Amino acid sequence: MTRIVGGVAGGRRLAVPGGREVRPTSERVREALASALEARLDGLGGRTVLDLFAGTGAVGLELLSRGAAAVTLVESSPVVRKVLEANVAGLGLAGATVVGKRAEIALQEPGSWDIAFLDPPYALDVQPILDAAASHTRHLLVIERASRSPEPVWPEAFEELHHRRYGDSTLWYGFRS
Repeated sequence: MTRIVGGVAGGRRLAVPGGREVRPTSERVREALASALEARLDGLGGRTVLDLFAGTGAVGLELLSRGAAAVTLVESSPVVRKVLEANVAGLGLAGATVVGKRAEIALQEPGSWDIAFLDPPYALDVQPILDAAASHTRHLLVIERASRSPEPVWPEAFEELHHRRYGDSTLWYGFRS
């Protein structure tokens, strides 16, 4: 079972599609991510979030529940996007926008966000998407990767703030310098 951990929708369940098409970020990792962002940015109030490879929407909806002003959830799979849209509707939180495009296509369009969260399939080369996301990100880039994955190469104007390992997953935080 996947659920929102904190904020106004804390405890509410999220649907997860069957199969192996998504791997929702664990509650432990989402709690740590939200706490780190809240501490670094002095809260999430008024912040905008881009959640690439959104899957169930667990990360973006967690941040929206905790006070982010708006979250853009990008998911290309029609099957997964149906579940994502149901999760957004079920929570009834204002400020969520679902974009049904591949991440690299969505990043070709105008827009900017305070925080960009990337959780691509582990087999995908994250570097081109990280580079593209940087030009749309005002403050923090966060990448979730398999702990065995190599360290990301931060785009120009970003530097690693820190990284934290949670079992098989590692969160890498890059701050606009």
